[in-house]
This record gives sequence, structure tokens and C-alpha cells, in this order.
Amino acid sequence: MSSRAPRIEFAVGAFLLLALASLLVLAIASTNGKFGFGGSHYEITARFTNLGPLRENAPVKVGGVAIGRVSDIALDPVKLDSVVTLAIDDRYSDLPADTSAAILTSGLLGESYVGLQPGGDPEPLKAGDAIFLTQSSVDLIQMVGKYMFSGGADNTSDPANGAETADDAVPAYLQESGTDSPTE
Repeated sequence: MSSRAPRIEFAVGAFLLLALASLLVLAIASTNGKFGFGGSHYEITARFTNLGPLRENAPVKVGGVAIGRVSDIALDPVKLDSVVTLAIDDRYSDLPADTSAAILTSGLLGESYVGLQPGGDPEPLKAGDAIFLTQSSVDLIQMVGKYMFSGGADNTSDPANGAETADDAVPAYLQESGTDSPTE
């Protein structure tokens, strides 16, 4: 019976080592092997009026390829704009100075990221530069609300098309009171 105890202890120890090793692999994979240090980068800024669900450490992409991350988000107390600091990998130091930035979403409910669209300026962006051409996040709920409650109907008043006439446009409560038009 005592010869079995070391085997069980060895199996439990091996299982724990395997579990710790797999957690380490998962941690390295989720941080892209950087652990918050290493990898040289340069920082540029962009101003947005609406960030939506954008958060720090969100990816910065060009053509779907991640080239950096959002390193800081701050509020400008004077202009009340959001100032987003982008940490771009040094390998991509040739981004044109007229590059534009937009806050985009991967899929309908996916993560938000900053999408860069390079321009044609021969002068590259340098550390500390700002991107001036920006497009804020689109609020999907607000957009759906505008579509749903705008009516979507044609507002012409041509009786030949079956649209309402000027008399039909007067609300019923004004017609009952003997008033023909809301301006009287």
C-alpha cells in the first residue's frame, strides 16, 4: 500500500505542472508575447468626439492587420474631445502624414478598434504627431432609433399619389374644435 502513495503523489504533481504550463502558454498567447514591455513603438494622437466602446489596449489596424494598440485615452478639458494615444510598432514608421483614423467594430457585436487609412503624403508621421482626419464611433442604437422613428415615408403632399392633403394634415383635435389650421 505504501508503494502506491508515491505514484499518486507523482501523478498529482505532474498534473499540476502540466496545468501551470498550459496557463503560461495561454498568458503568452493572449498578450502576444509582450507582457507589457519590450517591442519598440512610437506614439501618435487622434481626437474623437465619440469613442463608443473603445478601450485601452484595443488594436490599431491597417487593412485588418494589427500594427499597434491604444495606449491611453484622455479627455481634453478645454475642447471636451477624447484624445486617444496610439502606440504604433516601429516597423510601421512610414505611415503617411495624411493618414486618417476611424473607430470601427469587428462584426455587429465585436470588439472596437482604431482603423487607420493611409493617405498619399510623402512625409511620414513622427512620434508625437496628431492625426487630424478622424471619424468617431457610430452609435448603432442611436442609428436604429433614428431609422425606426423617422417614419421613412415620403413627405410630399401630392393628392394624385394618395398622399395627404393640407386639410388631412391638421390634427383631429384641432378639427373638432372648429379650427382649420394650427396657425389660426
